[in-house]
Amino acid sequence: MMPKPPNSTAAHQNNAAPTGTQTLTRGLAVLQAVAGGARELMDISRAVGTTRSTTHRLASCLVQERYLRFTPNAGYVLGPKLIELGFQAREEVSLVVAARPYLKQLAEQSGDTIHLALRDTDDVLYLDKIPGKRGLEMRSRVGHRMPLATTGVGKALMLEMPETDWEYFYQKANAATSAGTAKLVPKHSWTEFRDRMRQYAQGGYAFDLEDNEPSIRCVSAPIYDAGQTLVAAVSVSSTVPYMSLKRMQSLIETVKQAAMDISAELGATAATKGVGANGK
Repeated sequence: MMPKPPNSTAAHQNNAAPTGTQTLTRGLAVLQAVAGGARELMDISRAVGTTRSTTHRLASCLVQERYLRFTPNAGYVLGPKLIELGFQAREEVSLVVAARPYLKQLAEQSGDTIHLALRDTDDVLYLDKIPGKRGLEMRSRVGHRMPLATTGVGKALMLEMPETDWEYFYQKANAATSAGTAKLVPKHSWTEFRDRMRQYAQGGYAFDLEDNEPSIRCVSAPIYDAGQTLVAAVSVSSTVPYMSLKRMQSLIETVKQAAMDISAELGATAATKGVGANGK
């Protein structure tokens, strides 16, 4: 009988069932693939770059641990464990916990949709949302990202940036809409956008005048931490029939006060007025 080549079985096992860091990395890649829309094993395998058998073992383990769910009709989808961890991670962000009472108060005062967001690289990342009691439901959601230059909270997060950064994010928003990743091209020319940002920076607030979503307007203000650093923004949003320009003006101080209250919870001093670096 001809002997088997040495270590052939071990080599096969190492290739088919990676261990340690490689296994973890591939498992995370499977989650990312499913989050990106891959539902069938073949699609996941192609996205991750592993064999079908290896992908099946990884996916089965994730199903067993409830990170994924599998049904014959729907295929693989994200599982309940991720929901549990997501809510836990969200609650452990002190900003969300500190802001929530003031967001609820703002929602009760206005009857409109309330957002809490921060900057994540070049995007707005929504941390919390309280839906309004009237008008259309907005496409924003917790964990959703949008371009900085097209959203009210995004403009509030930009208030202390130099004008060169304003132009960068303005141009990036236009490029994103050209690529089909956003629904609206900013309606204003760069000069108009710059002039409005100067006004917002001077006043410590920002508007969204249907730049991000048709018929949606919002009033936003920046939030500061103990180091007097602009770290987040809060906004009140509603549809045009409930958010006239006159009402937007009347909401500025209300939204700024909510932002100041949240800032105080984070340790910001009364000296922080929310006026951007470009304001004079």
